[in-house]
Amino acid sequence: MSIPGAAPARSASRDAALAAAAAHFDSGAFARDLARRVAIRSESQDPAQAAALRAYVADELGASLGALGFRCEVFDNPRQGTGCGPFLIATRHEDPALPTVLMYGHGDVVRGQDASWTRGQGPWTLAQDGDRLYGRGTADNKGQHSINLAALAQVLAARGGRLGFNAIWLFETGEETGSPGLAEFCAQQRARLAADVLIASDGPRLRAEAPTLFLGTRGVANFDLRLTLRDGAHHSGNWGGLLRNPGTVLAAAIASLVDGHGRILVPGLRPPPVPANVRAALAGLAPGGGPDDPTVDADWGEPGLTPIERVLAWNALEVLAMRTGNPDYPVNAIPAHAQATLQLRFVVGTDIARLREHLQAHLQAQGYGAIEVSEPVVMQATRLDPDNAWVRFALQSIARSTGLQPVLLPNLGGSLPNDVFAEGLGLPTVWVPHSYPGCSQHAPDEHLLAPVARQALQLMTGLYWDLGDQAAQLPRRR
Repeated sequence: MSIPGAAPARSASRDAALAAAAAHFDSGAFARDLARRVAIRSESQDPAQAAALRAYVADELGASLGALGFRCEVFDNPRQGTGCGPFLIATRHEDPALPTVLMYGHGDVVRGQDASWTRGQGPWTLAQDGDRLYGRGTADNKGQHSINLAALAQVLAARGGRLGFNAIWLFETGEETGSPGLAEFCAQQRARLAADVLIASDGPRLRAEAPTLFLGTRGVANFDLRLTLRDGAHHSGNWGGLLRNPGTVLAAAIASLVDGHGRILVPGLRPPPVPANVRAALAGLAPGGGPDDPTVDADWGEPGLTPIERVLAWNALEVLAMRTGNPDYPVNAIPAHAQATLQLRFVVGTDIARLREHLQAHLQAQGYGAIEVSEPVVMQATRLDPDNAWVRFALQSIARSTGLQPVLLPNLGGSLPNDVFAEGLGLPTVWVPHSYPGCSQHAPDEHLLAPVARQALQLMTGLYWDLGDQAAQLPRRR
């Protein structure tokens, strides 16, 4: 997609701010801040780390944001339980006439998996090896919000303590457990979080060398299919050919939902046609291609779509797990029960509210009415219009800072709690990711690429600088 408008000549002060951002990274100051944050074991999946979750937002981020002139307040989660950690809202209001930008990050990480690391010095010590900065959270999300915090600091220093816009930070500590309580909290704090746009960083770029924007996410719905035909198993020699096998029946039922080439067969599970401006934004792009990426199966998925359209602009129905009998110790018996966990990754326009209804009606019509369909666990799909003025602004700013045309993805293939901001708070959402597909996110040896982080620190400094410069022309919410 071409970047609308001609890029203006860079001002000396903007250049100086970008140079200061690069110097901040080269001096080791960025790494020192990130090392301090990585050392905090903020594992939201481990109930024993509840104190670390609070310390990360209250002490570490509270001190860093306070030094930048933000007023910080920590709130308890409206829910209780594992992963339901606290929230931080930090506000910096310069003038009610200026636009307000909501920023987001999460301070929690997945389990460290300490014994499985083969590079660096384990999950809780930042260690550089060549271009890689190893440590849990370097890619997801401590490294990414550390870049944005450092970029804000560069703009404040270069502008004598002013941004030229109002800023609100929202940090949660449960994103890795599904963001429990986030939607309720944002609804309760709607007035505090009132803004004109969300600009945040999470997820990967399309490729390490390609600055990227994405404008939402595919949604995700997980559900179980269960079939119980009798009370217990029966010897296959005595009863084989006489009793229905639940594993066979369930496999056939799944094959009626999605065929052996990955094409979804149920009309209610398919999305509407790909919008023209989404197709235009994805033209010429290709997923994968990195040294550690798997080879894309060219004949898998919806016919007539390019690979990038299949992963970003279409739905995918996946079988995550399936079990019947005892897979570890098979015996000569016809099992009584079979169960499978499926997942639908879906884009905007899918009739997700009636997912269970569509599944039940289809299975009934195919003769599989005895199969139980669980209530789906859903994270909604979102997608900002690629022609939105905030998108044009961000594309122009990043191109101006890097000299590169950014990749524009209408939505990410994975899922984030973007629906809370796009639907719940009604905000246009622009995401600028600072990771890359091979970062080992959620796995041992998670890392941030130093050249990407350095470039990202500069482009975010330029983005915040341009927000202040163009505040009067940027769109506002009524």
